[in-house]
Amino acid sequence: MPIAYHFPQKTALLSTHHCYIKPSFYSLSMAAGILLASLNLLQYQGKSLTFSTALLVLLVLGFACSGLCVEFPMESVPLGFEISGSDTNTTWVSKNRIFAFGFMEGYQRADDIDGFVVGIRYNIGDEAANLPVWTVGGGVRVSENSTLSLSSDGRLILFDNPTGLVVWSSDSSSLGVKKATLLNNGNLVLMDMDDNVLWESFDSPTTTLLQGQSFRFPQTLRAPSTKSVSSYYSFVIRQSGELALVWEANVTYWRVHLSSNDVVREAKFGVTGALGLVDDKNGIVWSIASKDFEDRSVVLRHLRIDSDGNLRIYSWINSLRAWRVGWQAVENQCDVFGSCGLYSVCGFNSTGPLCDCLYQDSITWGSGLPLVDSSSSGCRKMADLNNCKTKTSMLTLRQTVLYGVYPPQDVDMMLSEAACKEYCSNDTSCISVTSRNDGSGVCTIKRTSFVSGYRSPSISATSFMKVCLVPQAVLARGVNPHISAKPFPLTSAHGDDKKIFFRSIILIVLGTAIGFITIEMFVFWYIYQRRQTKDEAGIPFAKDTRMDRHYGFLIRVSFEEIKQMTSNFANQLGPSVYKGVSHEIPVVVKVLNSVLATDRDFRVIVSTLGGMYHPHLAPLKGFCFEEHKCLIYEYVPNGSLDKLLFDAEQRKTELNWQLKLDIALGVARALAYLHTECQTCVAHGNLKLENVLLDEKLVPKVTDFGLTTLCRKEATSSESPAERDVFMFGEMLLQIVTCERDILGSNMESLVSMTNEEHKSEDSVESEKVERAVKLALWCLQNQPFLRPSIGEVVKVLEGSLSVDRPPLNFAFKQGLLDD
Repeated sequence: MPIAYHFPQKTALLSTHHCYIKPSFYSLSMAAGILLASLNLLQYQGKSLTFSTALLVLLVLGFACSGLCVEFPMESVPLGFEISGSDTNTTWVSKNRIFAFGFMEGYQRADDIDGFVVGIRYNIGDEAANLPVWTVGGGVRVSENSTLSLSSDGRLILFDNPTGLVVWSSDSSSLGVKKATLLNNGNLVLMDMDDNVLWESFDSPTTTLLQGQSFRFPQTLRAPSTKSVSSYYSFVIRQSGELALVWEANVTYWRVHLSSNDVVREAKFGVTGALGLVDDKNGIVWSIASKDFEDRSVVLRHLRIDSDGNLRIYSWINSLRAWRVGWQAVENQCDVFGSCGLYSVCGFNSTGPLCDCLYQDSITWGSGLPLVDSSSSGCRKMADLNNCKTKTSMLTLRQTVLYGVYPPQDVDMMLSEAACKEYCSNDTSCISVTSRNDGSGVCTIKRTSFVSGYRSPSISATSFMKVCLVPQAVLARGVNPHISAKPFPLTSAHGDDKKIFFRSIILIVLGTAIGFITIEMFVFWYIYQRRQTKDEAGIPFAKDTRMDRHYGFLIRVSFEEIKQMTSNFANQLGPSVYKGVSHEIPVVVKVLNSVLATDRDFRVIVSTLGGMYHPHLAPLKGFCFEEHKCLIYEYVPNGSLDKLLFDAEQRKTELNWQLKLDIALGVARALAYLHTECQTCVAHGNLKLENVLLDEKLVPKVTDFGLTTLCRKEATSSESPAERDVFMFGEMLLQIVTCERDILGSNMESLVSMTNEEHKSEDSVESEKVERAVKLALWCLQNQPFLRPSIGEVVKVLEGSLSVDRPPLNFAFKQGLLDD
């Protein structure tokens, strides 16, 4: 078989089975070298020198005179190196032979998809022990004839042959790469001639962290795919340093809770098998370790997010020749969001967690499936309630909690169990509910048919699910012991024709009477509901007040309801801003003038803004979408920031430097949330003192965020909307520090000097904070956008975790930038 790799300069560290005929003495010396390497490898793998080992020695020495299959240990692979999937005998191994790089055929192979995955795996045992630790392109599959090469421009490139399509490359063409090395810690690195690392696989982890590997924002571990379906589970480190397990980026089912004072630089999986969060001073903020942490016989460990969505630390037990779990993040596997997939419920038996289908009309109801991915749960989609041949019924699921999966937006209400069931039965949009029987009175409404859940004898909750009513004969086919349903009554007729005739007359008369009574009751009920709706027109947040304030959803009201709330716009707080009261709940109504967005864009933008929550953002509660467009915000009692800064009485009694700093920091954090933590960057566009409100404790709440896309045409500019926000924040910061409104129109140097002189008499710590804030503000006001800091850097400077240099003395400010 021809060799499937090329090395024009040096030979790589490869394991290959090609044989070479050499003179007897040379072959004998080579055999001796291989013999020593084999004995070392056997000793590492926990094997002793037995009869089979001795036989191996004799065979090696015997074949030394005729031919020899060897492994060539070399330092690295040069430019031009190439390895192919068609040659399964070629493997690139690390110097210590613990890790191997190459094409893997059986890794996560689905029944309907062939091909190879390229990556790094362990090289310590059989196929079950040689787990993959890093894959090219996150596990992309290629054909057998594909090749991976180190190109002449320094890139690792994966080609899918025979098309020649570039599937993946390392993006290292301009770094001066001269060679590639698979290090003993499993890190694949690209180096220059001086052995400086220019690119490394540790910077782009896929499913696993190895010993000594760091984990920084915005890196992510993605669970392996199952049956060609991408996984929804990820392990992330957020910008705040919080570690979390998330489902599809919007459901967090496990997290590391940090205090507000913790400043995290990175997470690190140590060589001893401990996962920790490290601050800027290399101090340990938080850590966990495997249960065999102090066992010195365990030398190999790794951290991995598995396909079931759980995060685990694995240890190699040499005596057992197998991997064992030393720690896992979610102890109860049923607490992993959607662990059993759609239309199924997670439970336990004597062997561990298992899955069952929610409803008997499924493929394998009640069979106790092993815990599987949502793509293979084996449970059929629930019947469409609109196509029911009979009426609907409410299934009762004892000791069971259900939750919506697509989308994961359940709504909580305060109702008893009976009222909870009745509410869902009467609400056509409700699919299922869960009533907590723990004394809280919480009733969770699910308006999506994509549901999942979990059950346990210790759970004090009852769930109800709306299904098509089925006859008793059909219902008897299979019943889950946790579920009870109302059967459809079957009737039979007996007696002669006369009895049947009289019974038919009686039924017709009774049916007619009941029909008239029902119609009259419906008319009275409709009139009553109309009156109730009219009376409650001014209280659109009545239901919302019973729900979790951190969830929130938008309520649409009419313009007539807006007039009732604001007493026909009697109490004006500012331009187009009015105070109102709804069911004794104070609200603020902002009337939008000259809305340029289309109707569809308006709905999309308002829906996006309504889904945002941050402690320093004034929450959007509702909207009016008629001829007049209005937004409804939560009322913030202490007014805007400009009143606090420029009111002489309040400045004497309430305003101090620490309060100023806290207000500025709160505004910066709100902007950082809008710029970096939302799904897309949302610029404020009109940041000024009047748009920063203060609550009872003088905590800032930023309002009017994101409205520029509704009411303004995007002007052509050299600066991005986010850079414009930073400039406006710089002006606001100087206004907060100096208590002067006209900053850009005054002499900047004299104003800054006067401010510094005022605080020289105060303690050194406060004086340093003032100086830092002034420097930061001047950097934000730079005329060139690229000189301004990002909002994340602004937050770190105000928090004191990042220093700030002295800004240039001579620079220009953008005059009139904030003019509308």
